[in-house]
Amino acid sequence: MDNRINKVIEEQPYPLIFATISGAHLYGFPSPDSDYDLRGVHLLPLKQAVGLNAGRDTIEVSRIDDGLEIDLVTHDLKKFLGLLLKKNGYVLEQLLSPLIVKTTPAHEELKALAPKCITRHHSHHYLGFAHTQWGLFEKESPRRVKPLLYVYRVLLTGIHLMQTGEVEANLVKLNDRFKLSFIPDLIARKLAGPEQSTLAVADIEFHRREYERLRAELEKAHVKSNLPEAASAASELNDLLVRCRVDGI
Repeated sequence: MDNRINKVIEEQPYPLIFATISGAHLYGFPSPDSDYDLRGVHLLPLKQAVGLNAGRDTIEVSRIDDGLEIDLVTHDLKKFLGLLLKKNGYVLEQLLSPLIVKTTPAHEELKALAPKCITRHHSHHYLGFAHTQWGLFEKESPRRVKPLLYVYRVLLTGIHLMQTGEVEANLVKLNDRFKLSFIPDLIARKLAGPEQSTLAVADIEFHRREYERLRAELEKAHVKSNLPEAASAASELNDLLVRCRVDGI
């Protein structure tokens, strides 16, 4: 791990239960100059969690260290668990990211409980996220490859989750299954730099049709999914929270 990333982690004011890498590195298409998006969970001391002088339930750090841009966001464990139980696919991806910067036994417990937090209604998260990303793509002139890759990544992650119950955020790995012939070219163009990362007008209508087709596939996958209607891990997550708050990590 880059010492500049380790330095940011070591400087955090509260103990970290975990920190992982998200963003383009997790999604499988980082450029040489991509920043590092770090996400994680910290644990407020008991006195700051229950007292009037409350600690910070969200910490955000953004800085450039010797040319490396680093963005770190961590939530207190209680806030994170609330998000995890609200059908938030983004926090699932953070929790289960294979790009681990910091881990603890509590992190392993959380990962083991993650399947009990996955529901068929996580499809709404991915549909909404894809709609937002497509809107950003359409507002640009010229249209760039990067937001389009985010659209495809989100939709394929959502379809895969509905069909398998597994969280996979890496577009390259997802496309091993979905085999969309244009994905490798889009990734290559994004990695080649700004001069290759814009789309011709003639390509946009094709991608609009693909976007609409994959949205429909995700909606269909939601209907057919065998995933449960609601999470079943609330009691176990509560026990973990209490234990961590009282005993530490």
